[in-house]
Amino acid sequence: MKQDEAFTLLTMGKNVFLTGAAGSGKTHLLNNYILWLRERGIEPAITASTGIAATHIGGVTIHSWSGIGIKKKLSIYDLDFIEQNERLVKRFKKTQVLIIDEISMLSAETLTMINQSIQAGLQSHEPFGGMQVIFCGDFFQLPPVVRGGETLTFAFQSPVWNELALHVCYLREQHRQDDGILLDLLGSIRNNTIADKHILKLEKRITDTSPENIPHLYTHNADVDYLNNERLSLLSSQPYNFEMSAKGSKKRVEALKKGLLVPETLTLKKGAVVMFVKNDPQGWFVNGTLGTVIDFKDSLPLVKTHDGKTLTVEYASWALEENEKTLAEVIQIPLRLAWAITVHKSQGITLDAAYMDLSKTFVEGQGYVALSRVKSLEGLHLKGFNAGVFTRNKHVARVDSVFKTGSERLSRRLQITNKKRIEEISDEFIERVGGHEPRPIEEIKEAKRKKSTFEQTQVLAKKKMSLKDIARERGMTKGTIVSHIEKLLDEKKLTKTNIKYIRREMKLTDKDFKAIAKAFKKEDTWKLAPVRRALKNKYSYDTLRIARLFIK
Repeated sequence: MKQDEAFTLLTMGKNVFLTGAAGSGKTHLLNNYILWLRERGIEPAITASTGIAATHIGGVTIHSWSGIGIKKKLSIYDLDFIEQNERLVKRFKKTQVLIIDEISMLSAETLTMINQSIQAGLQSHEPFGGMQVIFCGDFFQLPPVVRGGETLTFAFQSPVWNELALHVCYLREQHRQDDGILLDLLGSIRNNTIADKHILKLEKRITDTSPENIPHLYTHNADVDYLNNERLSLLSSQPYNFEMSAKGSKKRVEALKKGLLVPETLTLKKGAVVMFVKNDPQGWFVNGTLGTVIDFKDSLPLVKTHDGKTLTVEYASWALEENEKTLAEVIQIPLRLAWAITVHKSQGITLDAAYMDLSKTFVEGQGYVALSRVKSLEGLHLKGFNAGVFTRNKHVARVDSVFKTGSERLSRRLQITNKKRIEEISDEFIERVGGHEPRPIEEIKEAKRKKSTFEQTQVLAKKKMSLKDIARERGMTKGTIVSHIEKLLDEKKLTKTNIKYIRREMKLTDKDFKAIAKAFKKEDTWKLAPVRRALKNKYSYDTLRIARLFIK
């Protein structure tokens, strides 16, 4: 199917599975559709199966968006909590279009839970509550991560996959690679037609020397860590160590740590290449942003991102919550070294060149993903490879032929469908989801700017709503709301008199407050980390952030 045909189906409001080989333009098409929706006043929920994948399309993880977190199964109590969770219910109600990217890495069980969560929140029996659902991805690429004792399942094996009556759009054009030899090699992996000529081509790309300043891809974390630590050791600058702190039961803390990319002990030096591993509430960085440490200030790293921003990176918190209670929490600088990354973290990115060690390939699809990251065979530098590079999952191979056939049939039907009728269906869809006649995206942005996100917080703060209630109303974290209030105070759009009620909300004695104020003065900084250390970690970052509002 061609991109314009798939785009037509999307604008008709159909549930779509957008697939095709690596580099076939799936993300490009998604971005065009997102722009089309926004021009009509429709804001889609943009999600992905992993944090890094979410950064490629400017979204969040589907686990976070749907409220399922790291759960493996939703109990009756979980579903009851979702029904009562005003923030989630409000999110689901305002969502008319849901996009899930990198669907190959989502298991059948997880997709089922996402559907259950939405149905519970909306009190609906329709699949995904009747939203337009768009799945995007390629099942020949990386599968869901499976841990000991678990069975590998794919999203297409979930009952809700068929309930959605998905229109399969199998893109056949190629936009990443223009190298016929590499395209032939990648196609042979998908079709299971690997021949001696393909193996010979790869063998010619083996080298013991890695070209300078190109990314390294490895199949195992241990190899990534080894290279990153080796590169770090070559830097002559002073090392700074950052230790993770945690609270909560040991079991829950360990479960939380397993889902994080941040190391327990992070060692950095000036000149270290790093990657952010958390989204910033104010949007300065996202999970996957790359940069270089250029200095340290108040014992915190100063990072210059690849797009030119210079940021002081403070400690961040990751929490496991239930019924608005924090069950476990870990705190660490949200960075990790990034001279090398795993193949898993590379999915979705395009590289001019890369040095890869595929001699330990162990997951079906891993070799295909790695090789398809580069634009040409000339950009591929191999340390080695094994036979696992060419493996594909038999279930995926079988269902892929079904997807192709369905897409071809759909393409033929679309070509003979009356264009006027297509426009009518599209207009009906726009009206149904509350859209309007198309307006230039800049005009829409200007209208939104008239009442910025900060001004919306300002209105609620002046009504003396509690921080908790403002956060719930805005669908944001309490920390984000505090940062809004801080900016509004700086710009004199709020006064301390306006927010006096917030101080009364704080469970702090006058003695505690004076101790915090004294620590800020003694440390001679408005940064939270050094003040928290000076107070022997007695107070949470949120508490210090709120206290700072009244001390500044």
